[in-house]
Amino acid sequence: MFAHVGDELIIEGHRIGEPRRVGKVEEVRGDDGGPPYLVRWDDSGRSTLLFPGADCRIEHLAGAGKDS
Repeated sequence: MFAHVGDELIIEGHRIGEPRRVGKVEEVRGDDGGPPYLVRWDDSGRSTLLFPGADCRIEHLAGAGKDS
């Protein structure tokens, strides 16, 4: 999994009725776009350091920085 600053990170709910979580990648700390990522979550406004699991996907947004 590879991301750039500005990409969206999406984690689907694990149980019926549990909402998905969407966050914006603020910082890429791994080599060549790899994890961990500093993510600001839309639902809480908080930032967390994340090593994404298999339930996570990345939406590469147009204009997301590729130099970070």
